Amino acid sequence: MWTTTRALATLATAAFFIAPSSGQTYSNCNPLTNTACPADSALGRSVSIDFTQGASDSFTSQGNPTYDSSGASFTVAKSGDSPQLTSKWYIMFGRVDVVLKAAPGAGIVSSFVMQSDDLDEIDWEWLGADSEEVQSNYFGKGQTTTYNRGAFHADPGSQAGFKTYTVEWTASQIVWQIDGVTVRTLEPANADNQYPQTPMQIKVGAWSGGDPANAPGTIQWARGPTDYSKGPFTMQVKSISAQDYSTGSQYKYGDTSGTWQSIQAIGGEVNSGGTPIETAAPAVTSSSSGQPIPFVVKSSSTYVTPTVYPWVPLATTMSTATVTYSNYPGLPSGWTVSSSGKVVPPSSAPVSKNSPSLFFFLNLS
Repeated sequence: MWTTTRALATLATAAFFIAPSSGQTYSNCNPLTNTACPADSALGRSVSIDFTQGASDSFTSQGNPTYDSSGASFTVAKSGDSPQLTSKWYIMFGRVDVVLKAAPGAGIVSSFVMQSDDLDEIDWEWLGADSEEVQSNYFGKGQTTTYNRGAFHADPGSQAGFKTYTVEWTASQIVWQIDGVTVRTLEPANADNQYPQTPMQIKVGAWSGGDPANAPGTIQWARGPTDYSKGPFTMQVKSISAQDYSTGSQYKYGDTSGTWQSIQAIGGEVNSGGTPIETAAPAVTSSSSGQPIPFVVKSSSTYVTPTVYPWVPLATTMSTATVTYSNYPGLPSGWTVSSSGKVVPPSSAPVSKNSPSLFFFLNLS
């Protein structure tokens, strides 16, 4: 889920763009409507994945990301390009740090998303037309009934060099940080009954929201159109570190409520993650004046979502009755993941030393 250009000023305009967004997310099997969905492979530990060493088998790739000494590169060179990585495992509350350099280019979107099978979602997002800003967002159960969740944060130099972007997610709070500085917090009481709280995968990639083939609302949101003659446009990810606050080999939905209390950790336990590290969102420093500016959530008159995402089939494909999904992410039963992100078979699987006591009341500065 994402945000829009400041130029969208009226509710009428917003309503026009919101209309086509109802089919923008999907789940291979949504546990809220299908009680036969398979359990999710649990990370159940902490991993640190260094993409400067090449591809990681912790991720399923699409669109051919490439690798070199700078890490994983996600390049959009022509219409239809949307390279991406999706983790084969899920975390149930935790912390994720991504070291990333956003792609330039009008209409180009760089994205880092955590998303669950029932479409809970936590996002970071960069529009290539603005190197001074990053956008954060969240959704619960794929609901798009209101569009006031997105927020803008000063992020100078996001396309010039690597920065560390963090999501720290517990049952009591979500914290977004840039290079260790908190720019946003969210608590369940302030989430309009849409607080993300179910096992999540990591998804990262780049795509062209400004492609001329996209809907006008998507192009305008992405501050396009995209001029491919000025490309190619590349987003780079140097590393991803993930800490699963829960333990076990799989996470299973115990019912169709979509609450974190209903999630079952097979061979382990669900840990809620501790207490909030902030009580309110702090001021964000303006890149132009150097003075503090208040944390702002855009109103519904200036916030909409695009109609397609890099890991979602195009709208024309989604409308067909024979949609199939390949490469369903997940690990075989009994497999686990090493601290470096390598997938390990049961015969040599390391014993997790994670303990609930390691995750409660963390001081994540």
